[in-house]
Amino acid sequence: MLMKDIIEKKRDKQELTEEEIRFFIDGYTNKKIPDYQASALLMAMFLNDLTPDEIAALTAAMIDSGETIDLSSIEGLKIDKHSTGGVGDKVSLIIAPIVASLGVPVAKMSGRGLGHTGGTLDKLESIPGFDINLSKEEFVDTVNKNKIALIGQTGNLVPADKMLYALRDVTGTVNSIGLIASSIMSKKLATGADGIVLDVKTGYGAFMERYEDAEKLAETMVDIGKKLGKNVTALITDMNQPLGAEVGNANEIKEVVQILKGESENELLELSKQVAVEMLLASETYKDKDAALRAVEEVLANGQAIEKLKQFVTTQKGDASFVDDYSKLPQPEHFYELKAEQDGYVNALYAQKVGKSAMLLGAGRASKEDDIDHSAGITLKKKVGAQVQSGETLAVLFSRSEIGQEAIDELKGAYVISDVKSEVPTLIKGKLSSK
Repeated sequence: MLMKDIIEKKRDKQELTEEEIRFFIDGYTNKKIPDYQASALLMAMFLNDLTPDEIAALTAAMIDSGETIDLSSIEGLKIDKHSTGGVGDKVSLIIAPIVASLGVPVAKMSGRGLGHTGGTLDKLESIPGFDINLSKEEFVDTVNKNKIALIGQTGNLVPADKMLYALRDVTGTVNSIGLIASSIMSKKLATGADGIVLDVKTGYGAFMERYEDAEKLAETMVDIGKKLGKNVTALITDMNQPLGAEVGNANEIKEVVQILKGESENELLELSKQVAVEMLLASETYKDKDAALRAVEEVLANGQAIEKLKQFVTTQKGDASFVDDYSKLPQPEHFYELKAEQDGYVNALYAQKVGKSAMLLGAGRASKEDDIDHSAGITLKKKVGAQVQSGETLAVLFSRSEIGQEAIDELKGAYVISDVKSEVPTLIKGKLSSK
């Protein structure tokens, strides 16, 4: 088999076989196929699209390119959750203790944030002492004992994806539905999940701004699950404005606690409940959606969910006393209140601009090498649909460092205030399932 023949075949819009795709992935991972040939094939895939069978074969080959995580010794169906990335999206940290307290094992591997979207690991490392570096044995033992553990991704998980993504980034082949879907699903399935609940974001602050693109990505990932024998459910959700009232790391952890304690009710709580319900259904713990929702609301109301969060933090060497004393979390030194300059209603709150402002404050990374200021972030006092008066506080920016004008201007540009009250965006815009 020759790489040149595979490139020409895809260039001519023919479907590649599983053997040809595996030859490419194996050869490139083992550095037997040079970058220039891999780039040529990626461009052919980008321009001519991938068929569902090609996408499934590519996903399977990438899974097999490195080590996989064996979770078979964990009792019950393991259901993972993945978001395509959003501003203020701390849903994973809310749903994990909820479903774990209902007996569903949460064995989750998460990543760090880059750009305007935050990473779950960065949020968790706001908690004093929290350790993401469990061994595989400790990870499995902890999930069996407590039903919950969360660690960083292992270095040799799906190496083909890391190599191909770096190449796609410099060859203009990132925005391909098939390549994006196989990248996401290969990492999720390599971690040993029996099923996955996907939160596919759409809107101004999402990777897929247009609903049609988000729907196509969701369909493609659900189809991968079906072809590879995994239960996959995808919710398509709004990311035109940030989720919840907090954007940052330590302040998002604080909001997680407030949600679990029943001290805050907003669209973040609503989405978290719906994702938790889908995980319970996928785990077959509940057969009925209404019964699953009642169970979720019960563990929130009776304190089981917040107690599970405390157990989770303590087991991973964190100081769980922050749950009742937020001063234990990293504290900012500088604050700036963004004021409304006119009367009216918040007509739009562009999530991407809010996220960029938070990144400029130090809450995110422009590059992988950047350090995080866990105390930095933004509290949103007014969101879409809210009435405001001139001089009223729209949001508060905070950081350990002086608040820069660029961050202020970016957040100011996120707000659109008009005389007409606009409708709050529909939170859940669609749902697809492999069942």
